Amino acid sequence: MLIKLKKIGKFLFSKNNAPTVLSIILLLFLLLLPTGFEEAIQYREQEQCKVRILSTDDSRIISTGLIRSGEQQCFVEILSGPLKGQTGEASNFLSGSLESDKIFVVNDNALAMVSQTDGIIRAINLIDHYRIDKQLLLVSLFIVLIVLFAGKTGIRAILSFAITILILWKILIPSYLRGINPIIVSIGIVTFLIILCISLVYGFDRRWLCSTLGSLGGVLSTAILAALFTNLFKIHGAVMSNAESLLYSGYQNLNLTRIFVAGTIIGASGAFIDLSVDISSAIAEIVEKKPTISKREAIKSGLTIGRAAVGTMTTTLLLAYSGSYISLLMVFMAQGTPLSNMLNFKYVSADMLDTIVGSIGVVLVAPLTAVAGGILLTKKTNDIK
Repeated sequence: MLIKLKKIGKFLFSKNNAPTVLSIILLLFLLLLPTGFEEAIQYREQEQCKVRILSTDDSRIISTGLIRSGEQQCFVEILSGPLKGQTGEASNFLSGSLESDKIFVVNDNALAMVSQTDGIIRAINLIDHYRIDKQLLLVSLFIVLIVLFAGKTGIRAILSFAITILILWKILIPSYLRGINPIIVSIGIVTFLIILCISLVYGFDRRWLCSTLGSLGGVLSTAILAALFTNLFKIHGAVMSNAESLLYSGYQNLNLTRIFVAGTIIGASGAFIDLSVDISSAIAEIVEKKPTISKREAIKSGLTIGRAAVGTMTTTLLLAYSGSYISLLMVFMAQGTPLSNMLNFKYVSADMLDTIVGSIGVVLVAPLTAVAGGILLTKKTNDIK
């Protein structure tokens, strides 16, 4: 029995399987970990329910061109919670904002907050369209496709994906709200995620060390450049969406500019992992096919591979970031805003900083990973199999 337990332990905590086992343990820990802000719930006196729209009354809506304000009255049936099956009048308040307002039609499902006393409904406030079932469908499709295509590697990718979400929600965001330096927190968390994600791909071998060193070099350079040019550009963190709402929620002491810098670091880190793993894998494959290759030749091959990858990766970053501010650029073009004016707006400068600093980080990751790969992966070829 003892021998069997030793064999099981040796299998589970081998350098290839240990990252998966540790990740599962971490996932369970994160699921149980409280954020510390559970007591901040504002809707403690209300029940959160799914409702179906049975009828609507738009007579109180005031339309001015594209803008609608006022109130939409709906008659709804409650589909979940202790009040399931009951019906009542619900209010949908319109503020005149196309971004946040919503209009319901018959048979729509909505998320609602229901005020009640001893099972008697006092008021129903419609929050938004109910989307959780569709979101679960989309997530399920993603899981099925990645498992079918990548098998065990796909399962590890899902594990990494879930852990990343939980770490951001349960550690990073609460740390920011508590006033801990966002730049230090982001570097620490990104470093941990880099170590974890790459270990799930390789296990703890030389390829993992090579990719990790390259990625961390990109993270540190991005942190330095982001902090430096945020100051030079004189950008305030209030350029971030909903930043002012956060201040008005009782967190006036938060340093939004540091949070902006931290966001730049986090936003580019995924590209660093991707590029460093690509280069490390390529160098490892070269060394496996030609064990006698010298360090100089391996580094040269890594640099060649890196040049090709950087060309597409920087464009990938540009396209990823540009999607978030394409409507702003459309407004500038429609209004005939001069290019010099446009480039000097802080919103454009902030997005440019995100894109360019992230791209510089990518450019630096390639040679760092190539050098690390040339040195580490040519020592013992049996360590990379």
